[in-house]
Amino acid sequence: MKIEHIAIWTKDLEAMKSFYQTYFNATSNDKYVNSKGFSSYFLSFNDGARIELMKMDSIPESKDDIYQQYTGLIHLAFSVGSEDKVNEMTARFKQDGFEILDGPRKTGDGYYESVVLDPEGNRLEITS
Repeated sequence: MKIEHIAIWTKDLEAMKSFYQTYFNATSNDKYVNSKGFSSYFLSFNDGARIELMKMDSIPESKDDIYQQYTGLIHLAFSVGSEDKVNEMTARFKQDGFEILDGPRKTGDGYYESVVLDPEGNRLEITS
């Protein structure tokens, strides 16, 4: 068994698609649009995992505080293969104006990681 995909509601579908393509080498299918105002992209990664980015104007904005933890899904983790790559990507995110919440650092459970926010405030762990 494997997780087939994770879905994220988004305000700016094109910006989010571009972010994951630029920083995580995601590839995208053609945009899907239906008559109810729903549109989406499936983004694929080298290991077979996928993210579905979805937009529909009737979906309300999340009221979650990006600086606090809360019950439910809280982050996506991307393994980038090495501590050097974590450092490199964290520096690039910072240079490109994305907020770094933590790290890079070694965690108590053995991960080397940093935590950054994507363009819409979703937490991403970048791990070695």
